[in-house]
Amino acid sequence: MNNQILNIIYEDDNFIAINKPAGLLSIPDRMQSEPSLKDLLLKKYGSIFTVHRLDKDTSGIIIFAKNEQTHKYFSQLFEGRNIEKYYVGVVIGMPTESAGLIEAPISEHPLQKGTMCIHRNGKPSSTSYEVMEANKYFSLLSFQLHTGRTHQIRVHSKSIGHPLACDPIYGDGKPVLLSSVKKNFKLSKHEDEERPMINRLALHSYKLIFNDENGKPFELIAEVPKQFTALMKQIKKFNT
Repeated sequence: MNNQILNIIYEDDNFIAINKPAGLLSIPDRMQSEPSLKDLLLKKYGSIFTVHRLDKDTSGIIIFAKNEQTHKYFSQLFEGRNIEKYYVGVVIGMPTESAGLIEAPISEHPLQKGTMCIHRNGKPSSTSYEVMEANKYFSLLSFQLHTGRTHQIRVHSKSIGHPLACDPIYGDGKPVLLSSVKKNFKLSKHEDEERPMINRLALHSYKLIFNDENGKPFELIAEVPKQFTALMKQIKKFNT
């Protein structure tokens, strides 16, 4: 078992919370094309139940149930919106408002399979955001999901003109390079080419708040990726 991949945040007899790395599927895809986090858990525990999922390229906290009763309980929590879901992401540019609520219905794109879009006949979708740090190049935002649509934060971020950094579907998909924000950038002597500050979808499932089956309160956190905070620090350093 790769302990680096299986980064356990919390575990008891009923469920397990894991900090999923970017680039790993939450559950197997239809083609069974590559290992998923669920596959790794099945090898370890023999039996595991899917509660919710994260996009392959999104990192952060995800919960799996260890038995049918807990699976049913958590499924009802998510469906009834009785669990608070917070994400952190790096977006391109600086939002004009320091906080806001994005309410825009989301549906599957009629022509591009696997892509979502805002459409008047879509499902009601609601996302709150708050700017944590901002500059003209990139901003670090905290998001709270009030609904759970596919690609919701990615679609809503695009809708306000600030798509997530490195988003290949809803943004420009380009890696974040320090040379794009630092004047007179020079490679070090030991480098042939510049290493990106961020080279993955800049979205992270940060915090879940809920009560378990016995009424015990939980606030589980998967710390913000260092890539995100390092980028904001570097931009501040070179633009003050």
